[in-house]
Amino acid sequence: MLGVGKSFDVICRELTYGGKDFALYFVNGFAKDDILNRVMDHLSKLERKDLVPGTINRLIRTHVPYLEVESTKKIDEVVTAVLSGPLALLVDGEEEAILIDARTYPARNPEEPDVERVVRGSRDGFVETLVFNTALTRRRLRDPSLRMEYLQVGTRSKTDICIAYLEDVADPELVETVRNSLSRIQVDGLTMAEKSLEEFLFRRFWNPYPMVRFTERPDVAAVHLLEGHVLIYVDSSPSVMITPTTFFHHLQHAEEYRQKPGVGAFLRWVRFLGIGASLFLIPLWYLFVLEPELLPADLRFLGPEKIGDVPLFLQILTAELGVEILRMASIHTPSPLATALGLIAAVLLGEMAVKVGLFNVEVILYVALASIGTFATPSYELGLANKISRLVFLVGVALGKLPGLILTVGIWFLLLATTRCLNTPYMWPLVPFNGKALWDVMVRSPMPIKSKRPRVLSPSDPDRREG
Repeated sequence: MLGVGKSFDVICRELTYGGKDFALYFVNGFAKDDILNRVMDHLSKLERKDLVPGTINRLIRTHVPYLEVESTKKIDEVVTAVLSGPLALLVDGEEEAILIDARTYPARNPEEPDVERVVRGSRDGFVETLVFNTALTRRRLRDPSLRMEYLQVGTRSKTDICIAYLEDVADPELVETVRNSLSRIQVDGLTMAEKSLEEFLFRRFWNPYPMVRFTERPDVAAVHLLEGHVLIYVDSSPSVMITPTTFFHHLQHAEEYRQKPGVGAFLRWVRFLGIGASLFLIPLWYLFVLEPELLPADLRFLGPEKIGDVPLFLQILTAELGVEILRMASIHTPSPLATALGLIAAVLLGEMAVKVGLFNVEVILYVALASIGTFATPSYELGLANKISRLVFLVGVALGKLPGLILTVGIWFLLLATTRCLNTPYMWPLVPFNGKALWDVMVRSPMPIKSKRPRVLSPSDPDRREG
């Protein structure tokens, strides 16, 4: 079943200790050599009287000098364990196998995530190894009620998954919903780790807005656990899934809480301004160009004096697609060549396109401002979804001018207002309205006065203060 002899990295060592035949199965690259050598050295000193009667029980309790040891009678569990990393020790004549979890995975050091940088704060981040990520979380939450439930998904990949929550804080129904949703997944493998898992859990394939928040920061994960969220860790991924989330969860950034409340509130409003610009700046400007009478006389200068030979709508659309192509090119461009790519985009493409008459100068300006707003969005997934919405608004203006913009924005808001994430309203606390919670979203409140957990999560313990 393991393909010993067919796969070079699956190894079986046939051994004899105390007059009994042993077989040790492991995957080369997963097994820790020093641990393996210590176990074999200790077993080599055993005599037959040390192994009988009750060979398996004696080995586990006395003669295998390692912490994580268990036995199993199921051959499928043995095969899965060996392919996951632990060693399997089989004894001739015994009906149980001994599993020794002496594995090590190739792993990088915890580093600050590129997409969630802060000026002040910790510099560690999640990595691709599940046990490292759970340890980084427990380092910040030394609460005995913190539960880390383990399960596997994928009939072939056997992907390790962990559900994390505070047992006396999180809503038991929410935990059960997440647990049942994961157990119902029937697939051979999670090819894209947490992203594949998100699609199986929520199944809103054509709604571009993210249903979960991804984070690579242990401190952000710990904050959400304290609020009553349920976290999902996926092995081989440095991103942890936070569930459930609302639209406003994707607007938060750790930097706002690393500054004084007043500064944090200022940063939050600047961020909101950038996100609003990424959604509405270009459609509004295009509407004012088509219907300048909507603008006060003092602002009529916002429209271009000369549109050029290319229709304005095609100019905006081409510029938007060009920015998106440059974004994708920057991802695939090696770091030493990134500066050259920036020069090509700014000088050769942007400036020359204006000079030859392909683009109007104002088109370049407003597309650049909207793109900056997209990059200022804390959630990468939300930024891409807002860009698609911006293009829909632009098409609405092109087809129906002001009524077209009102219609598309109304449909967009209605879509978000009726969306639910694990029975949580996506636009809460705006829809349904909760004034106190909305104030906390709009203004970064001081931590000492935040005494209650979010009501929308139905936490078992709503009070954040003890006593």
